[in-house]
Amino acid sequence: MSNDALIAAAEAVLNPHRVGDRLFGDVGAAVLSAAGNLYTGVCIDTASGTGFCAEPAAIAAMVTAREYRIAKVVAVWRDDEGRLHVLPPCGRCREFIRQIDADNLGTEVVLGRGRTTPLRDLLPAHAWPDPLD
Repeated sequence: MSNDALIAAAEAVLNPHRVGDRLFGDVGAAVLSAAGNLYTGVCIDTASGTGFCAEPAAIAAMVTAREYRIAKVVAVWRDDEGRLHVLPPCGRCREFIRQIDADNLGTEVVLGRGRTTPLRDLLPAHAWPDPLD
């Protein structure tokens, strides 16, 4: 799947709206599994900090289908002027992707229309350290 197609899938689930003091759906994510299946999700922002990013929402749908290996991932957000932005995964999401399956260090993270990088390059020093003694 091309970066443009994956970005379009993430954009398609954007639906920002407020319920009380909570914001739902202002970031959308799309995950392409190693088997070629597409999963999407949105973020949930809560005042208490118990919300989550869009990437784990999409990954949860993938895991529900008993898939764990991620070929490609992207998250998008639209600013107040209507411009679409690709967002790199935050540190928590980077680690979450890695922990879903060890092979996900090779996941292509979409950083723009023609730009990707493997997760391992965004998550340095990810191996458990050797003992000092």
